[in-house]
This record gives sequence, C-alpha cells and structure tokens, in this order.
Amino acid sequence: MKYKAEVFLIGGFNKTKFLANSLIKKGYGVTAVNDDEEKCLSLASIDKLRVFSGDGSKPYVLEEANIYNADIAIALSDRDDDNLVICELCKKKYNVKKTVAIISDPKKTDFFYRMGVNSVVCAVSMIASVIEQQAFLNEISTLISVGDANIQISQVSISRDAPAADKKLKEINLPKQVVVGCIRRGETSIVPRGDTQIQAGDVLILICSDGHELAAVKKLTGT
Repeated sequence: MKYKAEVFLIGGFNKTKFLANSLIKKGYGVTAVNDDEEKCLSLASIDKLRVFSGDGSKPYVLEEANIYNADIAIALSDRDDDNLVICELCKKKYNVKKTVAIISDPKKTDFFYRMGVNSVVCAVSMIASVIEQQAFLNEISTLISVGDANIQISQVSISRDAPAADKKLKEINLPKQVVVGCIRRGETSIVPRGDTQIQAGDVLILICSDGHELAAVKKLTGT
C-alpha cells in the first residue's frame, strides 16, 4: 500500500492514540514506539498501527522499528529532554527528513530549533494563543457580525516591495470593514495588534465584509 508518508510516534500515550487514529484515516503509514508494555497492548488495538515496545531514545529500539523508513518523527514523551534526544537521534543518525518535538516549557522552544528540530509544539503556548485569539474575536465581534453571510476570509502574502512591508499595522489605512485576524510568519502564528510590524514573507489572514477585500489587498500589496 502506498502511504502519503511514514510517521513515527515516539513515546506518549493519549496524544499518540489521537494522532495515530487521525493520521491513519488521512492515509499515512504510522508506527508507534513506547516503553510501556501495557500501553503498547492498548495501542495495538488501533487498526493499521504498527507498535514496537522499547525506549525510543535508544538506537537499537528505533532500528528494530525500522526508523530508516521514517519521513517524519514526532517525539511525544512527557520529558522535554528525552524528546530532544529522540529528535536529534532521528535527524542526525537516521536522516529522518522532519522531526517534531512536544515540549512543556515554552522557554526551551528557541533552543530546540537551534539544535535542529524542525517543529516545536508547546502546549502552554498553544493554550495562551487560543486565549489571545478568543480575546481578539471578542474585540472584533462588535465591528463585524460573524453571522453575516457576506463575511469573507482570505489570505494575502506580503512581498519585499509591498507597500505594507516593514510598516506597523496601525500605519496602514485599511477599510474599517477589514480586520487582520492573524499573521503567519514562518511556522509561527501571531495575533496582531496595532503596533505589530508587518514583514516581507508574512501571510495575513483577512476578515472582510463583502466588497472590501480587493481594496484591502491593494493597500497591502499594491496590486
């Protein structure tokens, strides 16, 4: 069977179960590695999930699980340091194309990236982001009726020569019917404020009432 990609889920249990079910349904080949035999037995009940028992920070365990076939390795243990070791091992010894680490301490995010981990996911930061986004939605709810059938959501990429590049959001005279709901900058999502500076390469998510999208795009990109 041809899979979209081979994904290894190393450590963890509840997060592993959720990801395994989701990824398998989407057509990925999934292998789980866990050092708890009882958890392995539970994971083995998931249809099409390959399960290996052992410490995923040990090379011989990963080799037994055929880590050489992995396109993506996701470290899901409860210990940040273990997840860094797993990602380092997968990336540098087994040449896994993409590594992802789950961490509990947001202060370690930059360090993990410097060590070569491709993606770092922090539950604390995610929760904070959700809270900020909810606060932002509450702010704009008085400006735009979210039940309005004419509301449009679109994304705009900012080039180096775009009028909006290097300007603060409050310096751009966008129509009142347009709100910048989010800025995607690399692998980071930013909830913007008036003093947020727009950079070349940013992708802006716009919330517009019908008929004002083109005017907003022209203000931002010049086209």
